[in-house]
Amino acid sequence: MIVTVTPNPSIDRTVALPGPLTRGAVHRVASHVDEPGGKGVNISRACLAAGVPTLAVLPAVSGDGFVRDLERLGVPCLVVPHAGSMRVNLTISEPDGTTTKLNAFGADTSPDELEALADAVLARPAGGWAVLAGSLPPGAPDDWYAGLASRLRSAGWAVAVDTSGAALDAVVAALTPAAAPSLIKPNAEELASVTGEDPAKLEADPRLTAVAAQSLVDRGAGAVLATLGPGGAVLVDGSGAWHAQPPATRVVSTVGAGDASMFGYLHADLLGLPAPERLASAVAYGSAAAGLPGTTVPTPDDVRVADVLVRQLDPV
Repeated sequence: MIVTVTPNPSIDRTVALPGPLTRGAVHRVASHVDEPGGKGVNISRACLAAGVPTLAVLPAVSGDGFVRDLERLGVPCLVVPHAGSMRVNLTISEPDGTTTKLNAFGADTSPDELEALADAVLARPAGGWAVLAGSLPPGAPDDWYAGLASRLRSAGWAVAVDTSGAALDAVVAALTPAAAPSLIKPNAEELASVTGEDPAKLEADPRLTAVAAQSLVDRGAGAVLATLGPGGAVLVDGSGAWHAQPPATRVVSTVGAGDASMFGYLHADLLGLPAPERLASAVAYGSAAAGLPGTTVPTPDDVRVADVLVRQLDPV
């Protein structure tokens, strides 16, 4: 079971251009699509595509079209009442795979709404993974994920966190073996922001990425899955460190690729696979997502785990 918590969901609007984006110019649109999104929602959609039991927990206005779209897709969801309107995130996709994202902040939230969201997850019997994913809405304290991760761990959940900025800083600041997330999934820029490294150097050097990730494992994180774009990903846990190189992929859109990687890892973990195979699944899912338009969720038929090259890194 994978329960996802998305405190700041969004309508993901993807606009595909027939040619390169020119700043200040007028463009004709080749196609456009609106899909229910947010990191946790995307992971729940991947669960549905793979037949993995899931529940998407999120705030929304009762009867919102966003919720109706999720129900139409067949995604099980638990909606916590929220007074604000759903934000719209815009992605501009060019034919060469370049994507430009314009993300809105989202509606203000309140302490009562945040506690209702936390209670909705904590009221469920523990079992499987709880995923805390995406940005925090305006009004949420920076340490909301850190506090909820600790409460979920105490309740018996395995907890994965994928966030950035001040929310990630707070998660890292609160790391202890008893309360830390079971998995943290930063990209190179996010890992650099909490370790003081250069993100360009991390993307270019899996060994340096492993050293940076190990510093978080040493402080209590169960595992760190660091995604490196075309450079694949690095996984570090208490038993070792590995780097995986993705198969050759024609990139169509990178939107949602990190969410697909998170799902690939969690799915493999639920199957009881060892660390190198969890990493291979993560990279295969992320690569498959990058080869699909917009926020299209890969299915198992899109994923080429056998084409992912995994190597163990020297002890860090």
